[in-house]
This record gives sequence, C-alpha cells and structure tokens, in this order.
Amino acid sequence: MRTVEELIELANTHLGTALAATDAGTELTELAEWDSVHLLRLVALLEQELGRPVPVDAVLQARSLRDIWAVAVGT
Repeated sequence: MRTVEELIELANTHLGTALAATDAGTELTELAEWDSVHLLRLVALLEQELGRPVPVDAVLQARSLRDIWAVAVGT
C-alpha cells in the first residue's frame, strides 16, 4: 500500500463505504458512515493486505484516514 487513496479504496471495496480521496484528512468523527466497527475491520484488512501486524493502539489514536495510513505504513 503506497498511498492513502489505496487505503480508501480498500475500505470502499471491503467495508461498503463510499469514501473519496478528499476524505483522507477529514476527522473520523466527521465521516457520516464511519464508526468503530469500520475502524477495527480496517485494521484487520490492513494486516491481511500488508502481511504484518498493525499497531492497534496507534490506530485508535488516529484522527483521520491519513493518520491510519501513516500508522499502517510506518511513517
């Protein structure tokens, strides 16, 4: 996974969301169709996609999809 747009595509494909690239920096609490279940399912998808664990504690502190992506790719 090289870009946050790929993370958004992953979410849309597997979580049934309709997120846009422009949502990357939006606060998760401001995303109309986002909830904690989506977050946990996304972590599982990321771990499967990346083939390694993603630090859940850091993801739980993320405020946006861009933040989640940064945690997932280790930046």
